[in-house]
Order: sequence, then C-alpha cells, then structure tokens
Amino acid sequence: MRSQKPRRRLPPPEHPRGYIGRVNDTPAVHSGSAAEVFGVALKLGLTSFGGPIAHLGYFERTYVREHRWLTAGEYTGLVGLCQLLPGPSSSQVGFLVGLRRAGWPGAVAAWAGFTLPSALLMYAFALLASRVHGVAMQAVVHGLMLTAVAVVSQAVWSMGRSLCPDRQRIAIALLAAVLLLLRGGPVMQLAVMLAGGLGGWLLCRQVLLPDFMPPARVESGTAWILVAIFFGLLLALPALALLDPRGSIGLANISYRAGALVFGGGHVVLPLLHDALVPGGWVSDDTFLTGYGFAQGMPGPLFTFAAYLGAVCAPTHASPLWAIISLVAIFLPGLLLAGAAMSLWGRLAHASAAPGILAGVNAAVVGVLAAALYNPVWTTAIAGIGDAVVAIAGFMLLQRWRVPPILVVVLCVVTSVAIAVLG
Repeated sequence: MRSQKPRRRLPPPEHPRGYIGRVNDTPAVHSGSAAEVFGVALKLGLTSFGGPIAHLGYFERTYVREHRWLTAGEYTGLVGLCQLLPGPSSSQVGFLVGLRRAGWPGAVAAWAGFTLPSALLMYAFALLASRVHGVAMQAVVHGLMLTAVAVVSQAVWSMGRSLCPDRQRIAIALLAAVLLLLRGGPVMQLAVMLAGGLGGWLLCRQVLLPDFMPPARVESGTAWILVAIFFGLLLALPALALLDPRGSIGLANISYRAGALVFGGGHVVLPLLHDALVPGGWVSDDTFLTGYGFAQGMPGPLFTFAAYLGAVCAPTHASPLWAIISLVAIFLPGLLLAGAAMSLWGRLAHASAAPGILAGVNAAVVGVLAAALYNPVWTTAIAGIGDAVVAIAGFMLLQRWRVPPILVVVLCVVTSVAIAVLG
C-alpha cells in the first residue's frame, strides 16, 4: 500500500479586529486576585477621560478584548443592569467585573483602583484652590464655572433624547423641571422623582426591560443583606445626623442620600448635592461650581467630586478624613445595590410595574438636571453675553464635534484668563 501523505495542519485563522472570543469562551469565575484587579483598574483610573459612556468603552476594550475576564455578552448584560440602577454606572460595572474576577475583595479592589487617581486630584485641587488667590485665580475659577454650564447643557440634551423619547416622558420631565424651579430643595427633588415613578407606572407601561443573565452568582441571602444595609443606612444616617448636623455624620448623610437617588448618570448628582450643601451654608455657589468644573477634566468617575466637597467643607486639619467619608458615602449605595441586583434582578425584571416606574423616574431625572442647569449653574456662572458665548461654544464642541471634555475645560479657562488679562 502506498503510504498516505500526512495532512498539513493549517495555522489557526487570524482573529479579525474586535475579536472577543467564541460564545463558549467563558472565563472561570473568581480566577484572579484582588491585586491583579487593582492594577488593571488603577490603569483605567489614570487614563479613562470623557465621562461614563467613554469609561464603558475603555472597560470593554480592557476587560473583554485585552484580558478576557468576561465575554462580550456578559459585559453587555452588566452595562444594561447598571444603567437601570441608581448610582455611577461605570463604577458599578467595574465593581461587578472585579466581583466576577476575584470575588468581593476583587470588587473592592476594582472600585478603589478606578476611583483613587481622580479622588486624589480632586482633594489636591480643594487644598490648592483655598490657598491661591488673585485676579488670575479668579479667572481660572470663572472658566471652570463656564465649563460646568457647557457640560451640564450637553448632559441635559443627551439624556433628554435618550430618556424622553415620547410625549409622556417629555411631559414628566417638563413638569419636574417647573416644580423644582418654583420650589427647589432636597425634599422636592425626592417628591418629584417619586411622582415621576407614579407617572411612569400610569403612562409608560409599554416600556420593556432588557433580558439579563448575571455572569457571577451572588447568593440570595447575601443580596438581601446588601439591601438591608442600603435601606438601614438610608434611614439611620438622617437620625444620627440630628446629633451632629454640621459634622462628619451630617456630611455622610448628604453624600449617601445623593448617591442613593442618582438615576441617569453622574451629572445628576450636581443638583442633589447643591441643594443640600449650598443653602445650608456648607459651601458657597462659586466654590461648589468651581470644583464641579474642575471635575470635568479628571479621569475616572465624576462622583469623586465628593472628595473635593469633603475637603472644602471640613474644619481645619480634618480635610483628609472628611474627604474620605464623603467619597465612600456617595459611592456606597450604588455599589450595594449593584451587588444585590446580581442576585435579585430576575425577580425585579419580571415585576409588571418595574419598566414603567423606571421610565418615569428617568424622565423626572432629566427635569431635575434641566432645572439645575438654569439654577444654580447658569445664574451663577453667566454674567454677560461674553460668558454665554463661551459656554455655548463649549456645548457645541461637546455635542456636535465630540471634543473631549478636558479640552473644553482648557478652552473655557484659557478664554476666561485672557479676558481678565486684557481687561
């Protein structure tokens, strides 16, 4: 018999650009270490500019395509879940990726690595801003306030288009904005969002929630413990704050409540924190908006604005502790709910009232942010036609030409300084 030639083994095909693995390439759960997760998250925290939507793009490239810690379908499910929860969605996604990779220590490591760089920068800016004075510094501060006008305008426009696609939700948003402009304050904000949920239940029953299968299992007992902690702190902190309303517990109460009520993105934290801190005398309008403007140029989550607020509100020599308290308190509710939702999502998603209520709350959130755009952001920052032109130019750069926010920060600050120098 003739011997047969051995078949030449063909090399494996090259992966096309954007390859993210086969459907059955599911990574093993808890196959890494917390130190590994922290290192990857820290790199993201140093380089992730551009806000939460951009962050999610960086996360997909890093966690799915480069490290393959989870599949594309699992990552998409996490993003969809976190966008339906109150809290900072990009930080919640990173937290759950860390949970998927290295358990609860990995979840904490992912949050800490992503948050630390911008938190330290915000804290350093709080110390610097309180020590540097003069005409040039005033111009820098004013430029940061103009940045806030441009960024919040772009957030209202983008959120309005995505969260208010029909007449029912547009009406809910407009009513929320009018009520808050007539009578603002934290209590009215909460009432408006509750009313938005009721309006959504009545008017938006056709909305559907996306299907989602959690990539990591959280025991139901653990999930209910997380929910109990969430509501326990939500009720206990206001009571404890009565004993020390202007102390660190009072600040923790304000930050925790804001973090628990932020639906729709990090920019919504602006009116919640402003109405709790500025009227109460914790911080001035100018100081508040200066920090918010500076936060637009930082990598990482916008919620690190809380570290700045903790530092500027703190008594002498207590700024590090207050910054940490404010920072942890504002992130904690969203992270607790993200962990619980990994287990309880199936039950919540099948509740018939859930989609409409969520749609109404999100529409009300657009109204809350729109009211904040006028007061305090516009009324505090815009002093004349020149300021309005700079702010509108910043908005157009963000919305139409997709210029990175850090460049808009530079434009507004440089223009403000130039106007001040030229008189």
